Amino acid sequence: MAIATRFFAVGALCPHAASGVGALSTQALVNPHYGRQGLDLLRAGIAAPDAVKRLTAPDEGREHRQLHIIDSAGRIGQHTGAQCVDWAGAVAGDGFSVAGNMLAGAAVIFETAEAFKKSNKPFAERLIGALEAGEAAGGDKRGKQSAALLICSTEDYPELNLRVDDHADPLAELRRLYDKAHERFVPYLKCSPSQARPWGVFDRNMIEQEIARHKKPA
Repeated sequence: MAIATRFFAVGALCPHAASGVGALSTQALVNPHYGRQGLDLLRAGIAAPDAVKRLTAPDEGREHRQLHIIDSAGRIGQHTGAQCVDWAGAVAGDGFSVAGNMLAGAAVIFETAEAFKKSNKPFAERLIGALEAGEAAGGDKRGKQSAALLICSTEDYPELNLRVDDHADPLAELRRLYDKAHERFVPYLKCSPSQARPWGVFDRNMIEQEIARHKKPA
C-alpha cells in the first residue's frame, strides 16, 4: 500500500495489511477500528466487498468515511460516504484499488491508476510512482504533508514499512527513504527469521556479505 495526504502522519492510522490476508485503508474521517476489524473479517474468509459492508453498516459516521479493501483473492470492496469532501471517489482494476478524498479532481485517482498499470518496475516502486503521478495531476487540494509505504509479502512482519509524518515534499522523502532502506535494511531483512528459515542467518559475517552483494550493480 502507498498513501499520501495533507495531514499529519497518514501512515499511523490509515493503511493496514497482513501477509496472505489482504490490505485496507481507512480514509477521510478515519475510523481506526476498521484496521483490526477489517483484517479479522478477511482472516475469517469474508470477501472484501462484504467486509466493507459489515464495517460501514453499523457505523453512524459512515457517510463521512472512505474505505477500500483488497483481499488475498484480489477481490475489492470500496466505500466513499456521501459527506466526504469533493473531489472524492475510487477506482478499481485488476488487483488494485485507488481511492481519495479532498482531491483536486477525478484525474488524480485515474492518473494514479494508469501509472500503476503501465509500470513494470518492482512493486514498491510502482506504488511510489503511482502516487507521484497522482500528485502531478493535482493531488490533495489542500497541499501535501505526509506519506507512507507498507509492503507485506510472505512473512508475518512487513517486508517494508516506511513513514513520512511531516515533510514539505513527502513523496520525495518517501523515495529517499526507500532508496536508503536498500543500502542495508532490505538485505539485512533477507537474513531475518522467515518461514523458510525459522532462525534466519545470525552469522554477522554472512549478513555483511549479503549486504555487500546487494550493493553490487546488477
